[in-house]
Amino acid sequence: MALALAATPFSSTWAEDQAVPPPAAPAAAPVMPAPAALAAPAPAPVVPPMAVPDLDPGDFVWHPERSAAGPVEIVVSIPDQLVYVYRGGTLIAASTVSTGRPGHRTPTGDFRILEKDRNHHSNKYNNAPMPFMQRLTMDGIALHAGQIPGHPASHGCVRLPLAFARNLFGVTAVGANVHILGASVTPETALRIARNELPASIQIASR
Repeated sequence: MALALAATPFSSTWAEDQAVPPPAAPAAAPVMPAPAALAAPAPAPVVPPMAVPDLDPGDFVWHPERSAAGPVEIVVSIPDQLVYVYRGGTLIAASTVSTGRPGHRTPTGDFRILEKDRNHHSNKYNNAPMPFMQRLTMDGIALHAGQIPGHPASHGCVRLPLAFARNLFGVTAVGANVHILGASVTPETALRIARNELPASIQIASR
């Protein structure tokens, strides 16, 4: 007698059981935020010209806060009996000086500080004190503190007021440029004339 087949409890067909499921949809790529725009660098502050008043013998002005960094350059004007100090190309100080008297002319030209000695004494002139000496030549020309009578009176050195010489000694380094000019200059033109960027006859502003 034929046996009846039991009914299967599954309703899916074999083909359906073997079907490959459709691929999953690719995940959406993460959206990266747009980079923030770079801020433009702030412009360098403009330092106004430093006013240099008429200075009596022994007087000076000293404003190192006008330029905190950069190489120091010194410009001496023999006709004006003045010295200007620049740091990073900006004027930070000016002072009266006394250069070489007749027969002991202060040489003009471009020099470098060769040696510094806070308590130097002269090897040539009776052990005379030369406080805050900064040597420019090996034959004795130097910047140093001394009397400032209002006219050339030294043996060839550039004398400076004592407090100014102390200040200057504190901001210079061996190798710093010192320019000694035989021309009258202004605070605005002194450094450019010393660097030969302007002829010595150019005067932008009178003192």
